[in-house]
Amino acid sequence: MALPPRATILPLSALLVATTFATGCACCQRHDGVAKASSSDAGGWRSLFDGKSLAGWKETDFGGAGAVTVDPKFRGGAPAFVINAGATLSGITLTNPPPAGDYEVELEALKIDGGDFFCGLTFPVGNSHATLVMGGWGGATVGISSIDGLDASENETTRFLTFAKDKWFHIRLRVTKDRIQVWLDRQEKPEIDQDIVDKRISMRFGEIELSMPFGIATYQTSSAVRSVKWRPLPARAK
Repeated sequence: MALPPRATILPLSALLVATTFATGCACCQRHDGVAKASSSDAGGWRSLFDGKSLAGWKETDFGGAGAVTVDPKFRGGAPAFVINAGATLSGITLTNPPPAGDYEVELEALKIDGGDFFCGLTFPVGNSHATLVMGGWGGATVGISSIDGLDASENETTRFLTFAKDKWFHIRLRVTKDRIQVWLDRQEKPEIDQDIVDKRISMRFGEIELSMPFGIATYQTSSAVRSVKWRPLPARAK
């Protein structure tokens, strides 16, 4: 995702409203180094990561991408994908069938180094796709690209949060026919709760489209991602 030069420095007003996640969630801290592998069917969850390989995934063919590896005991803890920084985008794309219908996705992501987004999660929304950007445009912007042609830095989902390096952040995404919701670090209320009825959902133009239908990318940033899973929801789930 080529970022416009004007957006690489956050305005002072954005920094003043930034919320700092300086220590990561307590749950992630408790489990660092001793994370337990979740059952693939507990609560209806289906794992998208075998903890050993890129099986079911492929490295996304971004120009100048950094290598992606699997560390079975990342920093002495649970298995993780390690996405190394590239010239611009780096990442992986699911080769198995992606989530569909009404569903939830959960994962944990950690910024190793870099000044831009450490997790760009591309996901299906009905017959279209969108990307949840975590820490873009200089490291603090969170949002969904794109809604009515406006990207994550320009629409109603835009948030400004500060993400410390070397901390795990829990992300839960829910997609239904009328809403996209995002919870961070197991918060009670969603950080993003976007009505998408009569909204045009689309990808931002550019290489990020290679992440479709379901992928995880970074921009000039190294990160680790673990515990990637999804589950279908009843059609009437809110």
